[in-house]
Amino acid sequence: MNAGSITDVDGIRVGHSQRAGDGWLTGVTVVLPPSGTVAGVDVRGGGPGTHETDALDPRTLVPTVDAVVLTGGSAYGLISAHGVQRWCEENGRGFPVGTAPHEIVPIVAAAAIFDLGRGGDFSARPDADMGYAAALAAAASGDHAAPGRGSVGAGTGARVSQGRFKGGVGTASIRLGAEAGGAVVGAIAVVNAMGTPLVDALVPVDGGPGGLNTTLAVVATDALLDPAETSRTATAAHDGIARALDVAHTLADGDAVFALATGAVPLPGPERATRVVALIALQSAAAEAVRLAVLDAFSAS
Repeated sequence: MNAGSITDVDGIRVGHSQRAGDGWLTGVTVVLPPSGTVAGVDVRGGGPGTHETDALDPRTLVPTVDAVVLTGGSAYGLISAHGVQRWCEENGRGFPVGTAPHEIVPIVAAAAIFDLGRGGDFSARPDADMGYAAALAAAASGDHAAPGRGSVGAGTGARVSQGRFKGGVGTASIRLGAEAGGAVVGAIAVVNAMGTPLVDALVPVDGGPGGLNTTLAVVATDALLDPAETSRTATAAHDGIARALDVAHTLADGDAVFALATGAVPLPGPERATRVVALIALQSAAAEAVRLAVLDAFSAS
């Protein structure tokens, strides 16, 4: 049931790194947007593991983001964001903090799922090198390259339904009509939920720790949005998680949605009423793209 991907949004690239076997079953997924992409986030789960999400608040200094990292390893795995920061610094991506070109601080937001011990070794979890490798893979993937799906990247050790079935990575996209300027909305999801996906068939897994849970998503659009509108898009996109899972946003889930707006496509306006209609259409599509991405994780081969 693959219906497009987040990389249908111009300039969005996705890379994975993972390791399985010898005690390992985990990985990292990196979403690299074009420079100047506006970002927002909404964290709904009761057990979140996040990094630099406060920097995406529309009331703060920097409106843009250089990369978004989805990782295994629970809170330990957030160190993978350091490797992505290193890649960004080497490639001149970051917020200027001085007069020299190298005086930058990359803005790299991250969130983690719980997959500790699922490969057999509790200490086998993503590190900075794995994050760097995923950033390299994203950069090298090329425009509109379809990202890996299923048991890849941050979804390598993912499980759902209280640990009974295999989870994974899914993606989808939607192209809007004239009411939203023909904007594209895409999503990628890492599904490691306590709840059960609303699909016909799931793949059982053998024993081992179920642990805590989380569904993570990145929703991207080429629409021109300001930071508040982008953050509101992340909020709306959470509805897609709730529609795809029974249940979502529990105390034991760390559910988080990041939103990215590259700004290539102006929305209709300038009349406020016209823009509101466009925003409602776009944010409704964001929820649907996330729903499709969550379900796609279970149709991926």
